[in-house]
Amino acid sequence: MKSIVARQMGVTALPADLEPTDAELDAIEAEMPVVLAEVELLDALIALLDRPAGEFGGRRIRRAHRRVLAARRAAANKAPSPAAAVA
Repeated sequence: MKSIVARQMGVTALPADLEPTDAELDAIEAEMPVVLAEVELLDALIALLDRPAGEFGGRRIRRAHRRVLAARRAAANKAPSPAAAVA
């Protein structure tokens, strides 16, 4: 079996520590409600892929979609405005 290796050095050097910064962790934490709501919507959609959508399935998708919209709205309202960041 042949092994496959890179013949050239990487274009960019990796930093010594690959841990996220505190600012990156805060950004991830701020986005988590949106991510979780989108995962719930995907779960609802995947559950209905192999069967016809009934009343309960449609209700579940609509409810999950409303949660995604509410989470996005809440995240947008929490985000600082660009003018406030400059000042």
